[in-house]
Amino acid sequence: MKEIKAIIRPSKLLEVTEELHAIEGLPGVTISEIKGFGKGKAKDAADKIVYEMVEFVPRIQLEVVVHEEMVADVVNVIQKFAHTGNIGDGKIFVSTVDEIVLDFRLL
Repeated sequence: MKEIKAIIRPSKLLEVTEELHAIEGLPGVTISEIKGFGKGKAKDAADKIVYEMVEFVPRIQLEVVVHEEMVADVVNVIQKFAHTGNIGDGKIFVSTVDEIVLDFRLL
């Protein structure tokens, strides 16, 4: 199993999720609102947020765990539909998942 974590612009969320829904067998996606900065420290970003004198840019983080065969399809959809061509479009990370606990209870 692989975990795909993508950081995208909020304005691209609808397009990306609509296309992910079209992938047959996709188990689901977790979506979080996040903020951060990259090399440019958000200095020139039009959508920056200033908090305690530090400038951040709002982004969306998508997380999905899929079988190895689905990785290319998911990554391709995210790349295609999150792309604007501007600096700060985001990043996609693919990691190996060693174990998944499906049912947990307090012992």
